[in-house]
Order: sequence, then structure tokens, then C-alpha cells
Amino acid sequence: MKYNQLEELAREIRELVVEVTSKNGGHVGPNLGVVELTIALLRNFSPPRDKIVWDVSHQTYVYKILTDRRERFHTLRQYGGIAGFSNIFESEYDAWGAGHAGTALSAALGIAKARDYTGEDYNVVAVIGDATLTVGMTLEAMNNAGSLGVDLITILNDNGWSIDKNVGRIAQMLAHVQVNPLYNTLRDKIYRILPRKGKYWGSKLEDVIKTVVQDPAALFEFFGFRYIGPIDGHDIRRLDDILRHAKDLKGPVLIHVITEKGHGYVPALKDPETFHGLGSYDKVDGSPRRRPDARPKYSKIFGKTVVEIAQRDIKVVGITAAMPKGTGLDLLRDTLPSQYYDVGIAEQHAVTFAAGLARAGVKPFVAIYSTFLQRAYDSVIHDVALQRLPVRFFLDRAGLVGDDGPTHHGVFDLSYLRAIPNTVIMAPKDGDELRDMVYTAWKYEDGPIFVRFPRGEVPVHPALNKVSILPIGKWEILVEGDPDIVLLPVGYFVYPVLRVVERLHDMGVYPTVYNARFIKPLDAEVMEGVVLGARYVFTFEDNVLAGGFGSAVLEYLSERGGLDGKRVVRFGLPDRFITHGKKDLLLKEVGLDEESLLSGIVSVLEGVRVRKRDRT
Repeated sequence: MKYNQLEELAREIRELVVEVTSKNGGHVGPNLGVVELTIALLRNFSPPRDKIVWDVSHQTYVYKILTDRRERFHTLRQYGGIAGFSNIFESEYDAWGAGHAGTALSAALGIAKARDYTGEDYNVVAVIGDATLTVGMTLEAMNNAGSLGVDLITILNDNGWSIDKNVGRIAQMLAHVQVNPLYNTLRDKIYRILPRKGKYWGSKLEDVIKTVVQDPAALFEFFGFRYIGPIDGHDIRRLDDILRHAKDLKGPVLIHVITEKGHGYVPALKDPETFHGLGSYDKVDGSPRRRPDARPKYSKIFGKTVVEIAQRDIKVVGITAAMPKGTGLDLLRDTLPSQYYDVGIAEQHAVTFAAGLARAGVKPFVAIYSTFLQRAYDSVIHDVALQRLPVRFFLDRAGLVGDDGPTHHGVFDLSYLRAIPNTVIMAPKDGDELRDMVYTAWKYEDGPIFVRFPRGEVPVHPALNKVSILPIGKWEILVEGDPDIVLLPVGYFVYPVLRVVERLHDMGVYPTVYNARFIKPLDAEVMEGVVLGARYVFTFEDNVLAGGFGSAVLEYLSERGGLDGKRVVRFGLPDRFITHGKKDLLLKEVGLDEESLLSGIVSVLEGVRVRKRDRT
């Protein structure tokens, strides 16, 4: 295509991205920012032979449209449709699957070395964001790539954002070259003035200018990368020219591309933080679509509660890994900035940083999504739990998160945290109990304490009028019923189970129900006095069954010889990765919707004479 046709193509792609995401939700700003870059990549490289590895891959909508998924793009992030991230099982054009930042360069380096080992001949390109440079793994890969001298092209897509504004010295350095007119002005003048034969001396003089204006070239060249840039990421002609020549260069090459998050769509430009990723919205003015009766979100309640506590206790600080708005800590940032830390996309550092603060008497509140805390597992064990430091962890997006799919489902935390000594794990049933747990964590000083809660709205409108410090390891009785039948829901499942119980009452079955809000430690009094004596025990959790809450109950009963003559039925997630789609559809797929819970309970009790309790 000619360049004017490519510009028209870019406009059509942006219209399609806005059209689909306004209905389905998704990562709008990141994709609008890479339209020209993606077009240029596909003009110069030929996947699936050439391998293009996208970091995080939330910016691959354009790539999907231009490879083999244009006709299915309307199904983006829908149950049974295409994923919002790259997926090697979805298309041969996706060289690497990802949903977390910082993996692209390591993966691309591995692919490039495999190519060399097998004697094949193809290009490998890693597309990383400037926020990825806050990920230690990226710097580890750069160090390795430079020492190996492998042929590898890295595109640094620099838009100054991760989800929120980027933080740290690397971000400041990249920002410096974007806003410093001296470098770009002098460079352009040098190449206009010097004759073609003088390009060599021009490049040498350019090196001097880079040093004078603190260009990031020094960093990348120190790692052994040939640095090219910065390049206007919305100039297809310039991108085309650079990529065409970069393919002929030997060794690791880094091309610094400056893009604008949300480019071409005014609402996304005005509010890049919101338009990084959101639900459905009005495509004309960009306003999010919300029900008039919408309840507050867990993250918002958490953020407001942290501010309340931080205003009372100057030793309380909030820590996030580049997710202030998603975790609700943007409220602390805006209210008490001196008690707020954004460490960038560096979860491992965030945890050990918090451990250091706790060791010196500060009270850190660490807010990280469940699926992202997996990246800091060693730090949780080695730096926090082993030293029994009172770090307060708040795990948002626990359980099935819906449209973002398996890379973001927080379904392993109960299992991976329950195995760690010296820990307390809680899960609230609603917004008011979340507030109780945040206050309880504030007062807890005997080691790390974890509060995990789901994505989205709380199940009932919160009262928000008082808080209680919860006794550690004590459950809440919700329904006093037949002691032979005990239901133990955790967190999200409390309200669905209560609705199922209402239907069981209509069938003449009156189980006893506890809110098992402490996953660790279990409520010893209830376990000894009620669960050990029951004939039927049902557990409910939005975590994988392997090693989760139900496993904890089974272990407790087994150790005390309490399994004889008892039936323990666990409801939880199966031993496989769950696809993307609306949460209600996913729950139905795995047999955890209310109808499935009811039929599962009834099938166990069917034909068994159960004692009935008068409703009064």
C-alpha cells in the first residue's frame, strides 16, 4: 500500500478498535497508540515465520486485526471469542502468550537463541513498553542479550505510561529526551547540513550530543544494544524506513519509538489512566456505562478505608506496583502523598521494600492483584513470613476476574499463601466486612496478614457506618440449622450460598451456614464443635481446589480422625486454566453458578433422611 493508503488504514483500524471496545470493554489507549507501529512491523516482518513477541500483549488488538482475526474481532474478550491478550493457542501468528509485564525480552532472547541453535533464519522482534523497564526481569534479559550478542530487535514503545504515569529514574531519563528540544533539533540539523559522505562524522557527533543531553542511548549501549531513536511512533514512513534497515544489523538492536497513548481518540487522550483498560463506554464522549443502581467497588471501599486509617496513623503507608487506580490507592496518593509509594511494575521489590519498612517500625499496606503477587512469592516467604514481619497485604482481583482471562484470574492465592507459615488469610463477604478486615490488619502485629477480595462491585450496598476488629480465626454464624449439614462458604460465595439455602428451605432442608472468613487459621472452635460432628460438610471457594480452603478442612478432619462416616464435598475451581468471558458464564462452565451449587448439594443429600428444623 502507498503511505496515504496506510494512513487511511490506520484511521479505519482506530474506528474499529473504538467501536468494539466501547461495547466489550478492553485496553483502549494502549492499542490506539500502536496502530502505525503495528502496520510498520507487518510491512517489514512476516509472521508466523518471523517472531514478534509483545510484552504484556494488551496492545495486540491491532496485530490481531491485521493478521488472521479481523472477522472475529467483534468477539474480543467475549466468552468463546478471541482473547484480549496474545495466545499461542488462538493463532499461529502469536509467537508468545502473555498477560504480565516484563516477559517479552527474555522470551524473545530464548527464541532467538533457539533459532541460532537449529540453524534457521528468521527475525525475532520484542515489543516492550517504557514501563517494562521498571521490571527487573527486563534488565536481566538485556544484560544477557548484550553479552550473547544475539541478533534481536527490540522496539521500545515509549508513551510515558504503564497504567498510571511511569515512575523512577529510567522513566525520568526517557521523559527527558522526549521534552528536550536540544537533542532532536541538533540531530536534525546535523543530517540536513552534512553531505551524504559526512554521515559517518554526523553519527559520531550525534553520540556526543546524546551524552550532553542525557539521552537514554547510554543506558542501552552499556548493555550492548545498538540504540536507534527516538522515532515518531505515528510516522509510518519513518518507522518503515528504520525497520527495513534494522533487519540488516547484527547483534541486539533497540529502536526507541515515541507514541501517544490513546492517539486519535480525544476521550482517551484526555484520560489515559481510565482508558488504559475499562468496561463498555459511550464511544462518542468516552463516558463509562454504569447502572444507576451500581454498588461501590471493593477497590474503592478499600482505598477509602486506607485513607481513614492513614489519617489517624502517620506510620501507615500504602504501596502499589504501578496500579494506583486499580487497587484504590490513588485515593491515598491524592490525599496523603507522603504516605504513598508507587514502585513501578516491580512486585518483588514492593514486597521486600515493605518488609524493610516493617522491620524499621512503619506499617506498610501493600495492594497488589492476586495474580501479580505470584511474581513476588519468594519475597513473601523469605523476606516477610520467615522474619514474621507485620506487612499487610491486600489482594484485589481474587477469584475469576472475567474478560481478562487466565493471565488475570486470581485463583491460586489461597493455595500458595496457605502453605506459608506465620500467615493469616482473610476473605470478606461484602464491603462492610472488607472495612473490618482492613482495620483488623492495621491492628495485627504478629506477622504478615492477607486480605483477598474479588474484582468489581460489592454484593450488597454497604452501611459504612462502623467497623469492628475481628478476632483472628473466628468465623461468623449465618444460619443456625441442622447440625448434620454444614455449609462453609468463603468470601465471594457467601451470598450465592445464602440464596441457595433459601431454596433448600423450600425443599425442607435446613443446613447450618458459617461465613468462613478466616482461611488461615481455621476456626478451631467451630471445626471441633460443629464440623467434626456433622455428617455432611460442603466448602465453597473461588480458588483452585488443589491446596485451597476445602483442602484445609479435609486436612484438619483427617488429622483428627474425623472423616469416618462423613461426606466432605468441595466446590471450587478445577485443575485447569479457565478461559475469558463474563464471570457468570465462567461460573456456569465450571459448575459454580447457583443452579449447579444447588443441584450438587441436593444430589449428595438425595435419598438421605435429614432432620428438619421448624423455620421459626
